[in-house]
Amino acid sequence: MPVPGYDPDDVDNLLEQKLSETDVRSQLSDAELESYENGDARLVELLDEDQIDQLLDEAK
Repeated sequence: MPVPGYDPDDVDNLLEQKLSETDVRSQLSDAELESYENGDARLVELLDEDQIDQLLDEAK
């Protein structure tokens, strides 16, 4: 889900930096993980608003 006011690529890069591979696996369903690993979707598209907000707050 895009976050208003942020470039999706920048947000996605930040989310990838904040999440280890194990964290990514725990945050996504099997179908979402497959889509992410295949490059069909970015984290910013797969994580919900609360997950993104939490990760961005931790980055401050």
